[in-house]
Amino acid sequence: MARILALDYGSRRTGIATTDPMQIIATMLTTVETPQLIDYLTRYMKSEEVEKIVIGQVTRADGSPSTLEPAILELIAELQKLSPTLVFDRHDESYTSQRAQEIIFQSHKKKKRQDKSLVDAVSALIILQEYLGFI
Repeated sequence: MARILALDYGSRRTGIATTDPMQIIATMLTTVETPQLIDYLTRYMKSEEVEKIVIGQVTRADGSPSTLEPAILELIAELQKLSPTLVFDRHDESYTSQRAQEIIFQSHKKKKRQDKSLVDAVSALIILQEYLGFI
């Protein structure tokens, strides 16, 4: 089997989480500056077999797509060109950042709580866990 990646896509940073190759364990991977995301994923997929990328589905309160949606669709199109067999799926990411902040607040010291990149990585982990049915 191959890994599944989850992305919490943001205009500045993107949090990334991954499964183990057996798709049993979900873990935070990293946070990457969004302009470097394609390069990072390309390098990662050269060293690790990835079969699917789950990207958070961002919607406004009224259910309409967020302003990030065009950039996410562009990312998917670029990655599809680089790896035509890669599967993409979307998963609702409502309130993942707030839940991530709560988790960080409960489990980390004050200095870590102020690390915005940690929120993105934990959000990606929540997206992946929900997608896999862990939560």
